[in-house]
Amino acid sequence: MAELYNPPLQVTGFVATKRGDPDRGPLVMMAPWEAHLRGISEGEMAWVYGPRRHDLAVIRLDDSLPRGEVVVRDVAGLATSEVVRIVRVTADRDIISDNPGPKPRRGR
Repeated sequence: MAELYNPPLQVTGFVATKRGDPDRGPLVMMAPWEAHLRGISEGEMAWVYGPRRHDLAVIRLDDSLPRGEVVVRDVAGLATSEVVRIVRVTADRDIISDNPGPKPRRGR
């Protein structure tokens, strides 16, 4: 699969939820144009690559956000003004075969 053009995005807002809040969990809000550029749809999971770590988050499209900016919710290790990359999770890789684990032991 060809790599898509994926310019960095700036975190302009961070929402931290508390236990008991009705909407919780990792979420990235971005402009529809930015999502289209990366081949990501509303409600799809995507990798969020920050300066210290990367995590999976759900994508929500928001027409009010300008190009180049994202708002994140409950994504650990991110802060406002940091730069992130959002990468679509693809089913092209077979995760099991990429990490086969220990080799089986042969009998005596």
